[in-house]
Amino acid sequence: MRKRARVIYNPTSGREALRSDLVDILSIYEQAGYETSAFATTPAPNSAKNEARRAAEEGFDLIVAAGGDGTLNEVVNGIAGLKHRPTMAIIPAGTTNDYARALRIPRDDPIAAAKLILRKNKKFKIDIGQAGDNYFMNIAAGGTLTELTYDVPSQMKSLFGYAAYFAKGAELLPRVKPVDVDIKYDGQEYRGHASTLFLALTNSVGGFEQIVPDASLDDGKFTMIIVKKNSLIDMLSLMAKALQGKNIGDPGIIYAKATDVEVTPLNKDDRIMINLDGEYGGDAPMKFHDLKQHLEVIANLDEIPDDAITESPDFKRVEKDFVEGVGKINQDQEM
Repeated sequence: MRKRARVIYNPTSGREALRSDLVDILSIYEQAGYETSAFATTPAPNSAKNEARRAAEEGFDLIVAAGGDGTLNEVVNGIAGLKHRPTMAIIPAGTTNDYARALRIPRDDPIAAAKLILRKNKKFKIDIGQAGDNYFMNIAAGGTLTELTYDVPSQMKSLFGYAAYFAKGAELLPRVKPVDVDIKYDGQEYRGHASTLFLALTNSVGGFEQIVPDASLDDGKFTMIIVKKNSLIDMLSLMAKALQGKNIGDPGIIYAKATDVEVTPLNKDDRIMINLDGEYGGDAPMKFHDLKQHLEVIANLDEIPDDAITESPDFKRVEKDFVEGVGKINQDQEM
C-alpha cells in the first residue's frame, strides 16, 4: 500500500505565502512516495489539532505542519497522545519559527523546507513536553515576562517580527512582579521568589539561541531556568546577558536539567499563567514531564543551511541597541 501524507497548513501564516507554494509542496511529497492531500485550517478552535488526530487515527504515515509555531503546537497536540504517531514534517511560515530554527529547517523558503523529505538522512526522534493534558515542542514558561507573548498583536508581529517583542517587553518590564513559588524538580526543590520560569526543549527561545546554549533535542531532560531577580535594572541586565549567552551561572537564576517539574504558587491569590509554545496553556499549579524521543520528525541532519540561522538586519540592530542601552543604564547607576 502506498504511503499517505496530509499537509495541514494555515492559509493566513507568512502573509499567505503558503497558498502560492502549495501545489509545488504537494508535488514534492508525491515525489517522495507519498499519496499527498492538504487541509486548510479554519478559525474554529483546535482546527489543526483535530485534523492531525483524525489523519493519525486513519493511518496516515506523515503529517506536515505548515504554518507558524501555533499551528505546529496544535498538530503536536493532535498526535502526541496517540499510540500510533505518524512521522511529522515542518514547513515554517510564522514570525519566529522557534522549532524550525532548532531543527535547522529553512525558515524563509517553504519549498526548500519541503524538500528535506527527499534526503536520505532526514529522520530522528525528539523529546516532547507534557503539561497537564497538553503537549509542547519547544518551551513552557510562566511569569510576568512571558505574558508579553499574549499582548503583542499578530499584525504587529508580522510587520515587525522580533522588534515587536522588544517593544512590548520594554513596556511590560516596570510591571514585573515576582511571586512566591514552590518548584519541585527531579528530587530537588526551590521555594522563594520567581519572576519567570522557562522549561526549554530546544536552544531557541523567542528566536534567541544563546539563552539555552546546551539544550538537547532527545536527552529526556528539560533545561529549566528560574529567574529570581525582580528589579527593573536587574531584569534588564539579565536579559542583556542572555542575549550574549552569559546568563548561565548568574546568581539571579537557577539553571538545571530535569525530567519532571511541578510548579505551585505559595500564595493562593497569585496567578501564574503558563505559556506553551507561545500560547496560553492554563494556570499553575501544573506538572510537567519530558517524554523522551516521543515523536519522529523530518529535520535537516546533513547540514546547516545559511537561511536557517541567518538573523534579519532589523533583529540584529534591535538586539545590539538593547545590549548597549542596558550597559549605559548600568554605568549611570554606578556613577
